[in-house]
Amino acid sequence: MNQTTTGHFLKGFAAGGGVTLLLGASGLYLASLSGAISIDSGKLMALQQWLDWLNQNLGSALLPFSLIALLFLVNLTVLKQKLQRGDPPEQVAQTEHLLDVWTGLFFGIGVIWTAIGMRGALLQALGDPTSSAQLGAFVILQRLVDGGILLALSTTIFGGIGGYLMRLIKALSVGGELRRFYLQHHAQQSDSILLVLQRIEQQLESMGNKDQTDHVPKLLEHRAH
Repeated sequence: MNQTTTGHFLKGFAAGGGVTLLLGASGLYLASLSGAISIDSGKLMALQQWLDWLNQNLGSALLPFSLIALLFLVNLTVLKQKLQRGDPPEQVAQTEHLLDVWTGLFFGIGVIWTAIGMRGALLQALGDPTSSAQLGAFVILQRLVDGGILLALSTTIFGGIGGYLMRLIKALSVGGELRRFYLQHHAQQSDSILLVLQRIEQQLESMGNKDQTDHVPKLLEHRAH
C-alpha cells in the first residue's frame, strides 16, 4: 500500500468516524431533548448538565447549526486540497462560494429561529387579549420567558458569533493561499494577453515589411520607363 492510498484511507476513515460521531451525538441530543433518556450516573452528570444547558439555550436549533458547521469544515478541507493541487480557478471559486453560502446559512439559522421563538413567545404571552389586559407586566414577562424568548435571543447570539468565527477561520486558514492563487491566475492571464499582442504586432510588422519589399521593384521599374 503506497503513501497516496494510505492517505486516502486515513481521510476516508476520519470522515466516516466524524459522521458517525456527529450522528451519535445528534441522536443523544434528540433523545435528551425529548426526555427519552436521562443520565443519572455520577460520572456522567456533567454531560447531562451540558445537554440541559444546550436544550435551554439552543433547543432544536443546535442540529442545523451543527450540520452547517460540519459542511463548512468539509468544504474548507476540500478548498485547501484544491489550492494545493492547483485546480482550475472556476472550481476553486465555486468551492469558496460554497464556504460563503454555509456562513450565510449559519447567520440565517440564528435569524430564523429567533423569529420563530419570538412569535411563539408573543403568542403565549399575548394570545388572549382579554386576559393579557388584566395581567400584570411581571406575569406577561414570565409568559414570554416560558414561551421561549430567551431561547430566541440565544440563537441570535450563537448564529452571529458562529458566523463571524467562520469568516475568521476562512481568512486565517486559506485567505493568504486564495489571494496568491488568484494573483497568480491573473498574472497568467496577463502574460497570455501580452503574448497574443506580441504575435499580432509581429504579424503586422512582417506584413508591413513585405509590402515595402514588393513596392520597391515596382518603383524601380516605373523609374526605368
